[in-house]
Amino acid sequence: MYLTLLVVVILTAIALVAVALGIANAISPRSFNPQKGEAYECGIPTRGKSWMQFKVGYYLFAILFLMFDVETVFLFPWAAVVQDLGVYGLASIFFFLVILILGLAYAWRKGALEWK
Repeated sequence: MYLTLLVVVILTAIALVAVALGIANAISPRSFNPQKGEAYECGIPTRGKSWMQFKVGYYLFAILFLMFDVETVFLFPWAAVVQDLGVYGLASIFFFLVILILGLAYAWRKGALEWK
């Protein structure tokens, strides 16, 4: 029963994505211009290399923000049903928060939260 439902949901998702991409491809305007392939920097022509390296700290900071943001979103459904879950729900969310705090402490200890 559940396997059939899962297959139907996956096939429906694939079909909807394929239809949306097909419609977008069919009705989108097409303009082939070599200038579109150039780097755009506020209308000013670029000087030097357009490809430059960024510090990995920017990406790490963004990933940490997204990770903690998504984990915080998981607290809202739990808060809605906390009375129905009882002690098991309280223990599981406590374990979840301990893992979250340990991850934050690890990132803080490694200096990932410092903006240099």
